[in-house]
Amino acid sequence: QVQLVESGGGLVQTGGSLRLSCAASGRSFSSYSMAWFRQAPGEERNLVSAINWSGTGTYYVDSVRGRFTISRDNAKNTVYLQMNSLKPEDTAVYYCAAKRYGNYYVPGSYDAWGQGTQVIVSS
Repeated sequence: QVQLVESGGGLVQTGGSLRLSCAASGRSFSSYSMAWFRQAPGEERNLVSAINWSGTGTYYVDSVRGRFTISRDNAKNTVYLQMNSLKPEDTAVYYCAAKRYGNYYVPGSYDAWGQGTQVIVSS
């Protein structure tokens, strides 16, 4: 099982940028699909973006497409989420997740989770 640790969250003004990182430990990181979810207060945890094991396939929810970019570096066991043109509605706790089986763009069956990193976008 892979262990995940997120970093890079913080407070930013509307229109600003942040880069989240998720460092993975354990074996066979390159065999995992990776994803970023977010959960705002009082809301469910939702898939934001995902990437397949090789980095050749990516998914974005409509609300972030064109503003966020997911990438991975298998040599560094790390996945990134570059967030540009941030909006107050992007405020949430962002979670990194991993799974070995199933399509990367399907939210279900992600079974390894980080502890989350808070992103606050002020208006």
